[in-house]
Amino acid sequence: MSTGTLLAIIIPVVVVVALLAVGITLFVSRRRRLRERFGPEYERTVADADSRLAGERELRSREKRHDSLEIKPLPSSSRERYSRDWVGVQEEFVDRPEAAVHDADRLVSSLMHERGYPTEDYEQQLRDLSVEHSRTLEHYRAAHEVDALGTQHKATTEQLRGAMVHYRALFDELLSDGGQARHAPA
Repeated sequence: MSTGTLLAIIIPVVVVVALLAVGITLFVSRRRRLRERFGPEYERTVADADSRLAGERELRSREKRHDSLEIKPLPSSSRERYSRDWVGVQEEFVDRPEAAVHDADRLVSSLMHERGYPTEDYEQQLRDLSVEHSRTLEHYRAAHEVDALGTQHKATTEQLRGAMVHYRALFDELLSDGGQARHAPA
């Protein structure tokens, strides 16, 4: 074989191998980034999806939707008001635990709404929150389940107490997450 023929074979093979290496590296780094960003929500979403790729596609879709929302920090006056309201909900727990848990749910929803999260649909709330608050999302799920039990008068006092703790985790994160205001892309 001549040198020209060998080069005509070797160069395309090297290019294909290099492209495969770059593709695999991008694929692995994108997966790692999603895992880091979504934490436990990554595994939950992938497990609920038809495949890992479908789950990852769902997570990227959540990121795109979240980027289109106008999530904003709270002014200090609002943070103070929410803090006072939370103290009131905690005090209410002593005499009316079921009502207090329900009020905690409403307070968290109100806080989410004021920050710029849509709050009409619980499942959409979870998807929207998962982008920046994946670490506290399980708290929200657990608290919401107990709130549902509480409205049916089926929750124990210990479950209700736990729900308050769970709501508090997300509440604190949303309240203190003045973070960066997000604006919809132009």
